[in-house]
Amino acid sequence: MNNEQKPKEAGRVPIRALVVWLGVLAFILWLTYFRNHDKSESEVIMYAAQDQVYAEPILHEFEKEAGIKVKTVYDSEAVKTVGLANRLLAERSHPQCDVFWGNEEMRTRQLAAQDVFRETNGWVSFGYRSRRIVINTNFVSERRSPTRPDEKPEQQRAGSEISAPTSLLELTNAIWRGKVALAFPQFGTTATHFHALKQLWGEEGWRAWCRALAANKPFIVDGNSVVVRQVARGEAWIGLTDSDDIIAGQREGLPIAALPLTAELLLIPNTVAVIRNTPHPESAQRLFEYLRRREIADQLVQANALEGAAEGADGTTLRPDWDALLRHLETTTKQLNEVFLR
Repeated sequence: MNNEQKPKEAGRVPIRALVVWLGVLAFILWLTYFRNHDKSESEVIMYAAQDQVYAEPILHEFEKEAGIKVKTVYDSEAVKTVGLANRLLAERSHPQCDVFWGNEEMRTRQLAAQDVFRETNGWVSFGYRSRRIVINTNFVSERRSPTRPDEKPEQQRAGSEISAPTSLLELTNAIWRGKVALAFPQFGTTATHFHALKQLWGEEGWRAWCRALAANKPFIVDGNSVVVRQVARGEAWIGLTDSDDIIAGQREGLPIAALPLTAELLLIPNTVAVIRNTPHPESAQRLFEYLRRREIADQLVQANALEGAAEGADGTTLRPDWDALLRHLETTTKQLNEVFLR
């Protein structure tokens, strides 16, 4: 009987050994998770609408300071933030991005309204640039400020033939036929500007202006920097663009100037947001906090990517009702397509 029992006893695993074995297994699993988790939090994925030439040096500095690798997807000049916004919407149920760096406010607010960003402290704005009218100073004279006693508003710069307009409404006049350049109004800051103008002028007046502008044969080009180039070459004499693109052109010595801000123009903050259910939440938070530092906005100002570090520094510009604007976003975009896609 004892001989029959020995094989059974030999096949048994002692309880103590089983406990030790399970403990070792649990430790291995924990160690594997910890290493993978630690590795995953050593990187962060960013979608950036800010121009690469301005964003890249800042992100490199973050990598050095935080020891976190930033993998960045940039947008294209033609569609700007719209492409990244659509990508974030498509990935909403399976996020691939951690942090979104926007360069205008409308698309960021659109994404926030559709719960793309985390619920608490999802996004913030910082700094600003502006929508501006750019002119070729060889063909158009700036309207100078009348504050100096030796100057009057109607005075023209020597060699210039036409005075700059005082309102965007004047761009539909015959004198500007075939002489105006703008980026596609369905994308980027041009879209935000056109949506905001609809609120300012009312739908009927805005639609009439859009139709008259399109009938005046403007150049519709792929991006704001292209607007500046076209104006600088004299193919167009005047354009709608962004302040940073004008400054970049002036640094190259191009014959261009920006007209002053008015109630028809717009301030454009940068934004930074953390995606809901981000793949790398800890790294995302560190990058989010880094981009919110005042010295980052100051650095962007120094690089001429922004005009100022404090958002909303000018009180004379458009102040959109964002909730109403977003409610009519699809309708307004459709109206723009009907007028400007031809």
